[in-house]
Amino acid sequence: MEEHEIYPVIGAEGFERLVAAFYRQVPHDDVLGPMYPADDLPGAEQRLRDFLIYRLGGPPLYIEQRGHPRLRMRHAPFPIGERARDRWIELMNHALDEAAFPDEVQQLLRAFFAAMATFLINRPGN
Repeated sequence: MEEHEIYPVIGAEGFERLVAAFYRQVPHDDVLGPMYPADDLPGAEQRLRDFLIYRLGGPPLYIEQRGHPRLRMRHAPFPIGERARDRWIELMNHALDEAAFPDEVQQLLRAFFAAMATFLINRPGN
């Protein structure tokens, strides 16, 4: 299985479950919670869901609404160090456990999220 084959397996509903499970944890987290404006959590949830759907084989709604992802630029205002990366991966792994996708999808998504979270580090050593 390749990354672009994930959407056909789990569909929009699978991404909705995953991202909702992730964002249920964020407001109460001492590391990530302060990085997310409380009034924009629904917007952040929609953006992540739409990006993942697009990036992992689904319709390009994210691109149609927001253009090129430019992930590093969009995340530049947020202090993302190793601690934030590790916590993001931890919460996303909890969300993946809750979503209960097939093993092959789980493995691909865990590797994808670890790589993307590391890519977004903009405060090395933190």
